[in-house]
Amino acid sequence: MHHSRGKSKNSKTANAPKQKISYEKKVDSAITEYSVRSLNWLRQAEFLMSAPKLNLCVEDTGYEIAFAGRSNAGKSSAINALTNQKQLARASKKPGRTQMINFFSLGNPDQRLVDLPGYGYAAVPEAMKLVWQKELENYLIHRQSLQGLVLLMDIRHPLQHFDVMMLEWAYSRHLFVHVLLTKSDKLNRGPASKVLQEVKAALKKMKLDFSIQLFSSMNKQGLEELASVMGGRLNFTLDQSTKFDLDNIPEVNASDIEEPLESMDADDEAEIEIAEDATDESRQAD
Repeated sequence: MHHSRGKSKNSKTANAPKQKISYEKKVDSAITEYSVRSLNWLRQAEFLMSAPKLNLCVEDTGYEIAFAGRSNAGKSSAINALTNQKQLARASKKPGRTQMINFFSLGNPDQRLVDLPGYGYAAVPEAMKLVWQKELENYLIHRQSLQGLVLLMDIRHPLQHFDVMMLEWAYSRHLFVHVLLTKSDKLNRGPASKVLQEVKAALKKMKLDFSIQLFSSMNKQGLEELASVMGGRLNFTLDQSTKFDLDNIPEVNASDIEEPLESMDADDEAEIEIAEDATDESRQAD
């Protein structure tokens, strides 16, 4: 018996009208009007003062968010990229110089960015490490205007001992933390995403509900996302903003990025970061 056949499903698909495929690049959901304007606002950052101890810091009013991390996590480069100022925070290979908590105003003295001393220096005497560690702890626990931390970790060496200590301090004070996995350009996209997921899982296991992102000062990855987080924590509003052109951010050269000294292991990084500008000597005198 002969059975008639209709067109197969495959033939129907083959004969169907072709749909035009769009290859237009999707806008990153993290890039919003608020994030871009926050980034522009952060470009106003100006040095305010440096303090060696908590009781010598800026008056404890308003809002501030602090950058913290190991001595070679890329803190200076991140601050410079975020504020579009190559010399706002500068790196030094001379151990012992970063003993200050550095404050930067953001258009007014009641909205501040704070650059904390790096931690984990290998070339600094143990006694000095303990002193600096104590001052960091005092600042984190007692500073009332502190709205949160941006905690930087080199994506190749995340969750080191002092990183975990910093997370625990923040948790004990119910302090918000935004983790930056810096130097993400050092890894391909796949491995970088894998590390991101692994650190997320580790934070969840520690019951730490902190936000986290990839970041690269070299290729500007994550600037808008970081700016949005900071803007929200520092009570930034759109009426504070001005026109901003993302393309005007200067490119970061390899020489601007901190790297471990060749003679040292990654866990024994001796590079010390310090916030300073052309008037560094006058700052110390003050």
